Amino acid sequence: MSELDVLIARVLQPGFAGTTLPDWVRRRLAGGLGSVIVFAANIESPAQLRALTDEVRTANPDAFVAVDEEGGDITRLEFATGSSSPGNLALGAIDDAALTEAVARSVGTLVRETGIDLDYAPVADVNTEPRNPVIGARSFGSDPAVVSRHVAAAVRGLHAAGVAACAKHFPGHGDTVVDSHYGLPTVTATLEQLRRDTLPPFSAAVAAGARAVMVAHLLMPEFDAEHPASVSPAVVGGLLRGELGFDGLAVTDGIGMAAVRARYGLAGAAVRALAAGMDLVCVDNNSTDADMAAITAAVTEALRDGTLAEARLVEAAEKVGAFARWRREVREAGAPEFEAANFDEGLAAARRAVRVLRAEDGALPLKAAPHVIEVELPRSLATPLADLLPGTTSSKLADIADTPATATAQAPADRPLVVVVRGIQRSPEDLDRVSRLIQERPDTIVVDLGVAHTDPGGAAWVAGYGISRVCVQATAEVLVGR
Repeated sequence: MSELDVLIARVLQPGFAGTTLPDWVRRRLAGGLGSVIVFAANIESPAQLRALTDEVRTANPDAFVAVDEEGGDITRLEFATGSSSPGNLALGAIDDAALTEAVARSVGTLVRETGIDLDYAPVADVNTEPRNPVIGARSFGSDPAVVSRHVAAAVRGLHAAGVAACAKHFPGHGDTVVDSHYGLPTVTATLEQLRRDTLPPFSAAVAAGARAVMVAHLLMPEFDAEHPASVSPAVVGGLLRGELGFDGLAVTDGIGMAAVRARYGLAGAAVRALAAGMDLVCVDNNSTDADMAAITAAVTEALRDGTLAEARLVEAAEKVGAFARWRREVREAGAPEFEAANFDEGLAAARRAVRVLRAEDGALPLKAAPHVIEVELPRSLATPLADLLPGTTSSKLADIADTPATATAQAPADRPLVVVVRGIQRSPEDLDRVSRLIQERPDTIVVDLGVAHTDPGGAAWVAGYGISRVCVQATAEVLVGR
């Protein structure tokens, strides 16, 4: 490979299919590929993942491995079972920064033990839009001061575990109603509003020592009416480097996401991101050798026609190289000496978060096995409820037909009825279904495992603040009075 090919390889971070290292990734690592990212589909067990990351380092000792391990709702390492840590919204509700730091250290220990260097966490978005379809319970909340406090704590906790933290999704994905995986969100905030509402947590992350910041695919007309943030020199150079004074690793959100891929194509988005000032381009969760070849060719052509300055590519490669050298030094220094938090400790934290927001006299605790009607969730609340109250049954909220008789068709009148939603304000259809249920069964208990913003009525309204394994378990315990 030429020196130019090595520079290009260093600034690209592909994902890949399978639980072993594909030959094409091994070959590209040997040729200078600087990093890879792993997802749940790459993971079968901690031992298998450690073998996989060891393979990466065998192919390129200077390469590093990244993962999106937020804990709570978004977990890669515990995807099969659900996270043993409460998520950010639960921690923000408790508002104990020392607890957040301890939880982040535990998450970081899980990450570190599998040979991963860079955790794309914490989420630093301030979730000011309750209908947000992608952030929600991944945020510490809607108050910039609370979010800032806990973002800084999370950075400290991850770093204490020997894992690099990356604050995301700059300059803030919390005030959006579009998921950038599927479309391009627009944020209309002015600089004054950003300084007040969304930038403080990123500033807190930088002050706490975060070595990386992930930039989102958001259109910000106040700064650049044409280009999403991740490919905008005004946002990367003006806001991230200038306003925030951040000189660490600037990472794109996945350029396979529709917000940029639909506009520019995979290779075009990569070129534009590098030209805008990004250092590391996250490619896609299922990148292929052909994708990497196409991006390499596009970057080479951009250098040739002047679309991308060679000095900019060199600068990005040097940033990635410096980060990689630091990570190699951390790995060779050995792991910090402390134990990871166990399941009971994570559950204890989740128990502190659950809130009964409103309840009529006698509505709680449940006195008999309920019928649970719930939205589609990775983990059913009916499962831990059935352990606590044998005979608990369940069905799906989406199965309720548009007929006057709804609840009686699903649950006997002499059984308690529990309805489980996840940020009900995000779905007018679900809100309508729940309203019809409550008209028929005013004794309904509604549990919201997302952002509990809209009171749906019923005899009780309970906030679980997340769908992690421990949040679901803790919520079930509150319903039965444990």
